[in-house]
Amino acid sequence: MEFEFNRNRERFAFLKWGSSAFENMLVVPPGSGIVHQVNLEYLGRVVFNTNGLLYPDSVVGTDSHTTMIDGLGVAGWGVGGIEAEAAMLGQPMSMVLPGVVGFKLTGTLNNGVTATDLVLTVTQILRKHGVVGKFVEFYGDGMGELSLADRATIANMSPEYGATMGFFPVDHVTLQYLRLTGRSEETVKMIETYLRANKMFVDYNEPQIERTYSSYLELDLKSVLPCISGPKRLIWNIVFYPSGCFRPHDRVTLKEMKADWHACLDNKVGFKGFAILKEKQEKVVKFTYNGAPAELRHGDVVIAAITSCTNTSNPNVMLGAGLVAKKACELGLEVKPWIKTSLAPGSGVVTKYLKQSGLDKYLDQQGFQLVGYGCTTCIGNSGDLHESVSSAIAENDIVASAVLSGNRNFEGRVHPLTRANYLASPPLVVAYALAGTVDIDFETEPIGTGKDGKKVYFRDIWPSNEEIAEVVQSAVLPDMFKKTYETITKGNPMWNQLPVPTGTLYTWDPTSTYIHDPPYFKEMTMTPPGPHSVKDAYCLLNLGDSITTDHISPAGNIQKDSPAAKYLMERGVDRKDFNSYGSRRGNDEIMARGTFANIRLVNKLLNGEVGPKTIHIPTGEKLSVYDAAMRYKSAGQDTIVLAGAEYGSGSSRDWAAKGPMLQGVKAVISKSFERIHRSNLVGMGIIPLCFKSGEDAESLGLTGHERYTINVPNDITQLKPGQDITVTTDTGKSFTCVARFDTQVELEYFNHAGILPYVMRQLVGDQK
Repeated sequence: MEFEFNRNRERFAFLKWGSSAFENMLVVPPGSGIVHQVNLEYLGRVVFNTNGLLYPDSVVGTDSHTTMIDGLGVAGWGVGGIEAEAAMLGQPMSMVLPGVVGFKLTGTLNNGVTATDLVLTVTQILRKHGVVGKFVEFYGDGMGELSLADRATIANMSPEYGATMGFFPVDHVTLQYLRLTGRSEETVKMIETYLRANKMFVDYNEPQIERTYSSYLELDLKSVLPCISGPKRLIWNIVFYPSGCFRPHDRVTLKEMKADWHACLDNKVGFKGFAILKEKQEKVVKFTYNGAPAELRHGDVVIAAITSCTNTSNPNVMLGAGLVAKKACELGLEVKPWIKTSLAPGSGVVTKYLKQSGLDKYLDQQGFQLVGYGCTTCIGNSGDLHESVSSAIAENDIVASAVLSGNRNFEGRVHPLTRANYLASPPLVVAYALAGTVDIDFETEPIGTGKDGKKVYFRDIWPSNEEIAEVVQSAVLPDMFKKTYETITKGNPMWNQLPVPTGTLYTWDPTSTYIHDPPYFKEMTMTPPGPHSVKDAYCLLNLGDSITTDHISPAGNIQKDSPAAKYLMERGVDRKDFNSYGSRRGNDEIMARGTFANIRLVNKLLNGEVGPKTIHIPTGEKLSVYDAAMRYKSAGQDTIVLAGAEYGSGSSRDWAAKGPMLQGVKAVISKSFERIHRSNLVGMGIIPLCFKSGEDAESLGLTGHERYTINVPNDITQLKPGQDITVTTDTGKSFTCVARFDTQVELEYFNHAGILPYVMRQLVGDQK
């Protein structure tokens, strides 16, 4: 924690200043946990009581996994940081009324099946059904079999199945969880009374009213099998087929895992393929690790991480991981020393119940020691591998694996050297770390050899549901939640002693590489600029399907040869102090340089080359995307981006819109957009255009070497939501796109060149 405070002092001081400069702003001190889990365990109220006025709790958050709170019966979903900033400044939110999918759950989970297995199965079903932009409500007799933590795990993954939220109405399970987490009995009774009076409480002991939904789904919990997801992306990253149907294909049951892995080695390079020649698939690379002989093969695990908000809020899977570690220790199994293991739970409560159960020492013994409370491996903060391991992988083209209990496994995100990244429950993370490879059939092949010389199988270390329930009952106590969250009101010594500026105006430090005065309002006038057309724009990037916010916005470590690294080194920052893009997101200079800097970016202008480069069309030079963008911008030339389907999928990062705007991008033309990212583009004044159904850049013969003109009416009253817009090129092509301004409010934002100038003009006008 001391290291974190020293490295991030400027950021923390800025946040602490904000908590005193603004009214009604609470800052949860660093080291408390991931915001979604803190919200679930402490901040979420379910019902607000404002001076005797009762009304349902609701929340929007600047992360797609805000939906975790839906497991508590609180309506919540993720929005872009841009929308959230506007909401905090008093701007109401608008949205198109969504359809609601009813998802009926029946039966009970089989022994050995975890909530993670369930959520991966639910995700696959919902993706196949198609729930993008919709609400999903869960109901049925099976609800009583799911703990609140299980529900929160499913709700957390709403972005992965594409829904705006996956909602679990309040019932007796919810009330039990509120008591467990330290909410007062008086508060719990008030919540139940209010919700019952307003017909919003579900009592499964009473006859159920048949509800009407837009569509219906059903799952028998008994049908769920143990599974993982990988190797390169989560289920929601889907393939579009000519028929228009969705075919999720990343979930793999454990019994199919070995065959699936070998198929991935054989398949051509893609989401399920590495194109490793048959004769090289059994290659063994020998190297030396800390003076001892070691070996690596394709599929060997080099990172095993229990991490992320998705699973670490669930005592069943966390204590289940501890039981796996305990059984392994007792049998004499050990994780290989070169596998980078870590434990990063979502809140300090997890540490308390692991200690209470006595299982923490077994996780420690297997290398799963506490590294902090927050986003780690899942967001790309796994850190470097040992140099000998890195060399063995890179020099021999080994397809190394990472196994993590997270919700993101895009290639290049977890670690540049792990091409295969699998998402699994925390107990499975420990099991795969012990096996040391994903190339294993857990049913028939041993994980290792015990201290008695006998082979140890998966079934020997896997705990039963009864074993887990017994430990949960004795180890998870209400007082743990109360003591953990006292720090939010009392702070901690390092936070309390942190000096901060005073006053309502922040004093910008021009030498800071963490906090920088952004340019969003520098040339703003009180008169809105009106809609803007795009004239003779060059194509900055020509991209394909499933371009995620990971590809677009800065994430993970700052590469040593990147424009952002150059910027830092020019200001005297050593490489060891680069930190991550996430930690430097308060500096627009760095974030603009990190936009489109993903090492796995596939830009069609480069004819097959992969990486953060593009072609500067006027000169034909190959440059970094940032350098090309700045050359266009300095010459006064507009740019656009061409893209395929589901552009902007993934975490709801506002920098995926802020970065392109700062690079001078005026429009994005794609087959479709992810919901939050589309609204973020609008919020930054970038025009989101969709090709007409059945058309895309390829079918229209667009190469990205053309110049594009987008004719937009000069008068905002002449624009309507979803209006057709004509795009022409200097090569004589003309095609029609749909302008994805979905509401009148979004058109108003466009008229003001973005939501931030709009809100600022409103605030200034109100003061006058």
